[in-house]
Amino acid sequence: MADTQSRLDIDEILQLKGKLLQKDWRMLIGGELVKAEQGETYETVNPANGEIIASVPFAQASDVNRAVETAKVAFESWRTVPPIERGRYIRRLAEEFTRRANEFAVLDAVDSGNPVTAMRGDVFAAAAMMEYMSGLATEMKGETFPSSQHWHLTRREPYGVIGRIIPYNHPIMFTAAKIAGPLIAGNTVVLKAPDQCPLSALLFGELCREILPPGTVNIVTGDGRTTGDALVRHPDVKRIALIGSVGTGQTILKSSAEVGIKHISLELGGKNAMIVFPDVDIDKAAASAVRGMNFTWCQGQSCGSTSRLFVHEDIYDEFIPKLQYYVEQIKIGDPLDPNTEMGCLVSQNQYNKVVSYIRSAHEDGARLLMGGSKAEGKTFENGYFISPTVFENLTKHMRIFNEEIFGPVLSVIKWNDVDDAIQQINSVPYGLTGSIWSKDVTTALRAAEKIESGFVWINGSSSHFLGVPYQGYKDSGIGSEEGLDEILSYTQVKTVNIMLDN
Repeated sequence: MADTQSRLDIDEILQLKGKLLQKDWRMLIGGELVKAEQGETYETVNPANGEIIASVPFAQASDVNRAVETAKVAFESWRTVPPIERGRYIRRLAEEFTRRANEFAVLDAVDSGNPVTAMRGDVFAAAAMMEYMSGLATEMKGETFPSSQHWHLTRREPYGVIGRIIPYNHPIMFTAAKIAGPLIAGNTVVLKAPDQCPLSALLFGELCREILPPGTVNIVTGDGRTTGDALVRHPDVKRIALIGSVGTGQTILKSSAEVGIKHISLELGGKNAMIVFPDVDIDKAAASAVRGMNFTWCQGQSCGSTSRLFVHEDIYDEFIPKLQYYVEQIKIGDPLDPNTEMGCLVSQNQYNKVVSYIRSAHEDGARLLMGGSKAEGKTFENGYFISPTVFENLTKHMRIFNEEIFGPVLSVIKWNDVDDAIQQINSVPYGLTGSIWSKDVTTALRAAEKIESGFVWINGSSSHFLGVPYQGYKDSGIGSEEGLDEILSYTQVKTVNIMLDN
């Protein structure tokens, strides 16, 4: 696999940008690159400068129906491909994907506002997940049950057509990584790309067309109300997986229930907490708090961001200057600059949403420590850039304490009673991630037991680990991603009873 640490050259970036943005963008349906049936399109915008960069197909219900039908036909042959051979297909796809890593990185940077260097890292992260999933091809095992007279066994069988709906914060990483599990399990896929930044998914469709059997993967573009709703409601799509907001998850649960019973998995939002005990290495904990907020990579647009930072009062005054220092080191800039660490928000709507939360924080009485406004400078004039923002003096009645902002806003809360701090941590309806900082293993493990989150770091933050399951509690989700359970979730269990006394 290619070197994940090598950096892009700015001249190469600009050449790739010019070349890629001249493409005639088309969806992948049934092994063919197609426009919407009736010719509907919409425009996608570079969030760093507001310029229109492409016109892409806007899939209507008829286009989604066509994609599902071709996936349904392809399923009949794909399900008979031996699991190890399916894994070979995925590895071939990952190999070609990484060979063209720079193209995907540039597309995501110009289309989503994420830094190009980070998006190149996303390509290799996705490829690693694809290879990991391909290695689990033989793990879809059934069981046998003891009996004095008969044989009883279970087997795992694919659902058929899987509907996958992808978010905008890591467009190509989720597109590439999230087709692997369904395919390894013997299903075919209809994937709806993020409407705000669909280009890298469409380019990935070209790779799928080259390597996979026709109809195995289908990629459609459009919005949630039209394209996504048609996919969710289609009667032949019995298994749906979303990464998105709580509101979108609620809509999918409601819409799918109106047309039948479907297996739904949801990885949703979070208002995640990091709690820092007084015995820590303050410098390391402060650096981790900035890393855990995901200011870099995706500008805080991450469901796993530890956006509420609980710092013990004994170290609070020493901790805050360290925190500010690490925030100040972040290089915010043009997403296409390989030295940029923090880019811009994905859209005008998301920018307006974050600004409204900053305004409400002021109105509710929170104290601004840094940031809180549009980044200054000519580079940022026409884009959706917001400086890394930190508030303190929060109470649990403030909106920024309770609601997911999905932007570069960190809230700091001083605490002195651990039971009260954990009660505040658990008071929100979310429960995705959590971070605990303490040198005392008993203290850390007791906190981990009490915090209502599905994924917890002790003396760490932000990192995901290959093969380790990722899931949320409460409103943060249903089901598990990133481990063996993800593949198994794309199978249904059949019990077979063999009667031996006949």
